[in-house]
Amino acid sequence: MSDLILKNYMEETVFNIIDDVLKDIDVCKCEKCKLDILAITLNNLPARYVVTKKGELYSKLNLFRLQAEVDIITAITKAAMMVKERPHH
Repeated sequence: MSDLILKNYMEETVFNIIDDVLKDIDVCKCEKCKLDILAITLNNLPARYVVTKKGELYSKLNLFRLQAEVDIITAITKAAMMVKERPHH
């Protein structure tokens, strides 16, 4: 079996920064609300798939450029406001 994996790097990036963004937003941070925010955020950002061998570092695909970070933070903030208005917990 191949040791190659397909990974949406955007998903990993959002997972890595969401807690930092949400700490400054007055929104419920229960597991259900956080997952709703993640889902809405990822649905509003373009996917960035990479194929790599297991255990290798993923190519950053220029995601850490300033504009990409701003786009991700903006998407998380908008999603958090949507969940805050209509939480499903």
